[in-house]
Amino acid sequence: MDEIAPPAKTVKKSGDPAESRRHLRRLELLLEVTRRMAGYETLDEVLRALVEMTTSELNAERGSLFLNDPDSSELYSRVAQGQGQREIRILNTSGIAGSVYTSGQALIIHDPYADQRFNRTVDEQTGFMTRNILCVPIKTVKGEIIGVAQTLNKRSGQFTKSDLVMLEAMTSQGTLALQSARFIERMKAIRLQEMEFIDVVSEVTADIKLGSLLQKVMGEATRLLNAERSTLFLNDEKTNELWSEVGQGLASMQIRLPNHMGIAGAVFKAGKSINIPYAYADLRFNPAFDKKTGYFTRSILCVPIINKIGAVIGVTQVLNKRGGSFSNEDESRLRAFTAQISIALENAKLFADVQNMKNYNDAMLESMSNGVITLDESEKIITCNAAGLKIFNVGSAQILQRSAAEFLAGANAWLLEKLQRVAETQTAEIMMDAELAVGDERVSVNLTFQPLLSSEHKRIGSMILLENISSEKRLKSTMSRYMDPGIADQMLASGAEMLGGQNVVATVLFSDVRSFTTITEQLGAQGTVALLNEYFTLMVDCIQREEGMLDKFIGDAIMAAFGIPVGHTDDADRAVRTTIAMMRELSAWNKARVAEGKMTVDIGIGLNTDNVVSGNIGSKKRMDYTIIGDGVNLAARLESACKQYGAHILISEFTFKALRGTYYTRELDLVVVKGKTQPVAIYELMDYHTEETYPNMIDALGHFRNGLAKYRQKKWTDAKAAFNAVLSLNDRDQAAKLYIERIDHFIANPPASEWAGVWVMESK
Repeated sequence: MDEIAPPAKTVKKSGDPAESRRHLRRLELLLEVTRRMAGYETLDEVLRALVEMTTSELNAERGSLFLNDPDSSELYSRVAQGQGQREIRILNTSGIAGSVYTSGQALIIHDPYADQRFNRTVDEQTGFMTRNILCVPIKTVKGEIIGVAQTLNKRSGQFTKSDLVMLEAMTSQGTLALQSARFIERMKAIRLQEMEFIDVVSEVTADIKLGSLLQKVMGEATRLLNAERSTLFLNDEKTNELWSEVGQGLASMQIRLPNHMGIAGAVFKAGKSINIPYAYADLRFNPAFDKKTGYFTRSILCVPIINKIGAVIGVTQVLNKRGGSFSNEDESRLRAFTAQISIALENAKLFADVQNMKNYNDAMLESMSNGVITLDESEKIITCNAAGLKIFNVGSAQILQRSAAEFLAGANAWLLEKLQRVAETQTAEIMMDAELAVGDERVSVNLTFQPLLSSEHKRIGSMILLENISSEKRLKSTMSRYMDPGIADQMLASGAEMLGGQNVVATVLFSDVRSFTTITEQLGAQGTVALLNEYFTLMVDCIQREEGMLDKFIGDAIMAAFGIPVGHTDDADRAVRTTIAMMRELSAWNKARVAEGKMTVDIGIGLNTDNVVSGNIGSKKRMDYTIIGDGVNLAARLESACKQYGAHILISEFTFKALRGTYYTRELDLVVVKGKTQPVAIYELMDYHTEETYPNMIDALGHFRNGLAKYRQKKWTDAKAAFNAVLSLNDRDQAAKLYIERIDHFIANPPASEWAGVWVMESK
């Protein structure tokens, strides 16, 4: 390898004809470079022409020319690919080219494979063999290094100092053309970006719906910055959370995080941008999301969204710049973009708040069991909710926009007198157990006539509230005292059909308190009842939040179901979320009990999804609406199996397959429960765990999965090593200990050849 200092100017010997010819040839070549460069307009053309001329003149097999990108600290070159161009980028400090760029010294390398700076990966990937290299810096007239030029594999012999002088001279001659072409390309790109920026901002800010506006902004931010992903977070002042909406339509969901956490929280609180070229090298980056989703975050750019009064209302975060890291120009563009759309975001947010308030009021009216009718100051009927339409047995077209005098004519005309008196006195009036004529029938109602006043206390209309106290309502009120109101609604609607029983798909939940006998012995009768009442209150709240039906209490056990009397598309998920909430509520309750010097409570939970029979079962004197079937029995078996595996929540493969959400789970076993012959896969649900209750859970799950696979393949040594790895991360993992015991048993007593890893549960 020769490291060459910048050549000194040579004095041509006038008496040497060969030297004169070489000098003349060099001058002609440099003039040719100048002439050809003058005919090109684009940077691609200049780069291609320079590479072709230098490669040809130096009789080399290949050549390349790298320019420095100051924004990313990378050297880039362009090569033809199909009908377009492909950029090759390397760090401006790596390899032979990076060494020449940083040192400014030309290099002649006769044996690249003996040079530690040489990257042989490209040769290995392409099959090309690099024998020798000539690499020189490209300098401007002022001496600034803007790139490097290199030629590979001189066709005959080795590169010489004369070749180096020629390459430096040719690249220096083309430097002006390179700078001009790069400047023109940059100006065109900036102009195109500005025009595109204006179009994008115009299109995005025309949307006033917050959900679709967020999607557009995120999509355009991703495209404008050539990134893989982007997320726009808005601040929720009520909860101090940053939130964003992901997806569209029915598939949309909100993600929320505290507005001081992570990269986004740091930007929101400080109001300053953060540009991270290497995410995993930054302590503020939390890799948990990457681990959970499998996504790999390389680079992050996050800027605050500032409104017209200078307040930070959110942040925009873009991930993984394609082809490198985010530049200062990217940051400036994103800041300009968010500044332009901040007004649109606030308008959309205001519109969403108004729309939400309207939807809330509409939903409240529609959900009311009492009828509500509003009239304007001219006594025209403006609104009537669903309950009001039902009471009058009419459609909305038959009542809305009609005058009260017209609609309430005939037998109901007495209502007009009440309305008139309320309008005159501006005071409310109430009538109990009045009768309305609805066709040929009479409906018993309680009535309230209420004046409507503006903020200036001027009359703007009237409102009539109607409470139906007909026989159906009295019956429902009575039934709701001893059964779930939802069941009462269905029974009133379906009558004998529902009482007779139905086949439905439901997710059944069984939970049971561990060591209950010990608890009763220590607390006595009154203490036990007080504890159970407090415990049941917490657990039932968790069930009802997800619209599950509490079936019954069986001593200290709870039986509930999701999917009856009203089914949902996500009943399995509702059941799973309930069990997670139950464990978390239990943990918080136990901490409070420990602080008070009281004993703690532990539980096991089983879930199974299956066809069950639901109906009113019992005798004529005592009936219970409940569910029966094998699906119920399996849920009970799983709850009991929690003790054997040291688990708190076990779910069947049928529930696991029905889940729509993603949860931390692990397959525990393939079992045949008592009274059955077909094996069922069971899973442990682990979302409720914290680092304290199960340290290193993510890594342990991987080892457990590997151990289970080796166990079923009868690879006892490998399986035992995997389960021991689980215990090294969490020595309290009872399931791993159980499998090590089984493996020791099978090593001493090998199973039959047809053994498939199924475990038969002897106990209930």
